[in-house]
Amino acid sequence: MALEHEFEAIENDQNVLQKHVAFFDRNNDGVIYPWETFQGFRAIGSGILLSSFASLFINMGLSGKTRPGKKLPNLLYPIHIENIKMAKHGSDSGVYDTHGRFVPAKFEEIFHKYARTNPDALTADELDKFVKGNREPKDYGGWIGGLSEWKILYYLAKDKNGLLKKETIKAVYDGSLFEKMAEEKRNSSKKKHIEK
Repeated sequence: MALEHEFEAIENDQNVLQKHVAFFDRNNDGVIYPWETFQGFRAIGSGILLSSFASLFINMGLSGKTRPGKKLPNLLYPIHIENIKMAKHGSDSGVYDTHGRFVPAKFEEIFHKYARTNPDALTADELDKFVKGNREPKDYGGWIGGLSEWKILYYLAKDKNGLLKKETIKAVYDGSLFEKMAEEKRNSSKKKHIEK
């Protein structure tokens, strides 16, 4: 019941998609540059190689779609958070609507259709079926975007049993997962420092 109320609160929030990406705006100026994406990925525990790839892939893919008055390319590849809904790609889950709002029914549909091993989590195979199940014909950019996003999420956030839990997926949609992962990394680093 509490989860339903939480979904309702998120559904009514016009800025959920913006909250999803806001963690990566390291200086809180409303614009995310590749070096901020890199810093954000490092903060949640990604290695240098994945952080570098993600920062280039994400910023190059989303910048042009979110920049207001985008006449000429900007080689700094800024992502403007206020326009992030314009960067929504095809072949996605539909959990964000075209206005960037959270759609609870679409979120629940993920688990209803694909969670077979555990009703509140996805295995690697179930995640693959989910990503393939969302593919739109000839939407190659959307296929690559969706596959990349979900594979990175699975790599970073699966539990010790190889499950990507429902609460984790919900937390990535509302943006709270990144703060939680960064806090866990900070605490882990402090603990290691104290043990030395």
